[in-house]
Amino acid sequence: MTTNTKTAKALLGRKLGMTQVWDENGRLVPLTVVQVGTNVVTQVRVPDVDGYAAVQVGFEDIDPRRVTKPLAGHFEKAGVSPKRHVAEFRTADADSYELGQELAADTFDVGQLVDVSGNTKGKGFAGVMKRHGFAGGPASHGAHKIHRKPGSIGACATPGRIFKGQRMAGRMGNTKTTVQNLKVQGIDADRGLLLIKGAIPGPKNAVVMVRTAVKGA
Repeated sequence: MTTNTKTAKALLGRKLGMTQVWDENGRLVPLTVVQVGTNVVTQVRVPDVDGYAAVQVGFEDIDPRRVTKPLAGHFEKAGVSPKRHVAEFRTADADSYELGQELAADTFDVGQLVDVSGNTKGKGFAGVMKRHGFAGGPASHGAHKIHRKPGSIGACATPGRIFKGQRMAGRMGNTKTTVQNLKVQGIDADRGLLLIKGAIPGPKNAVVMVRTAVKGA
């Protein structure tokens, strides 16, 4: 049975966009605004039952008619209204949380370091030059329509196959990414906003998870 020795806090939120403020030293600080509103604890996992300690939170209400029956029963057991987004985070003090407990923006402190996880912007199908920074083929001297092609991929008699991980054209973006050690520059508890210094993954209105930094905190 494994246990988690670290305590952590986390909230789900929606990225609203970016802005900027001036700090006390007269320097311009770029900020990302995350609307966390109110998160609700929908499940508490403990080592004796689940093998690990974690807390599951729900974010944003959803019409009960749009929830599957298993999830409807899950939310009913927790005594909360159905939520659109659900995620969990591991923490050693999971037993200190209660089902239905509300978590707001003041869960974090100003100046605290956090990690933000989300899906990056999807770029669609991209070639090797855009996706991997390849130089492409020659632009002149008799080159014939190979300007943006990848070139040889090394599958001759030896090894006679393509190695796994070969950089080629394919879907770009829309992958889960975490940006670590971002500073909470400000908190608007009344409007449920977190002001995070720097950029975070995803487009506007993307759902992200803000949690206690695992490094440097």
